[in-house]
Amino acid sequence: MKYRYAVPGDDFSMAGKASAEVKRILGQLGIDPAIIKRTSVAMYEAEINMAIHAGGGIAEAEISPERILITMADEGPGIPDIELAMTEGYSTAPEWIRELGFGAGMGLPNMKRNADEFRLESAVGKGTTVTMLIRLAPAPVAGGGGRA
Repeated sequence: MKYRYAVPGDDFSMAGKASAEVKRILGQLGIDPAIIKRTSVAMYEAEINMAIHAGGGIAEAEISPERILITMADEGPGIPDIELAMTEGYSTAPEWIRELGFGAGMGLPNMKRNADEFRLESAVGKGTTVTMLIRLAPAPVAGGGGRA
């Protein structure tokens, strides 16, 4: 099942709608609440970042029996220093955003912390894509096998 949502820019009342909808769907599917929470946190953080920094974007969630694959893509200004942006507490959010309770510099670290696999690709002047994978089934053991 694949779901696609437009994430509006600069409208914090709408940011979080995609993650809330995916959370609802996962609940209906009977997914473990701990996995639902991790998915919701990771996706919400990405939505807020899109609203603050990129003028919005597209959120996609692909749900299979093995995993949840989340792709968040925008055409914003891009991230000039990814390593610095991944530092907890680092933020380029303007003061008025911080006064609203956003922009604490925990978005990207929280996304990475809640995903089993995390990839961030960004080009200055072109945009950013964050891909997060959350496993629903245990990862296969390398080498497989074992005796039956």
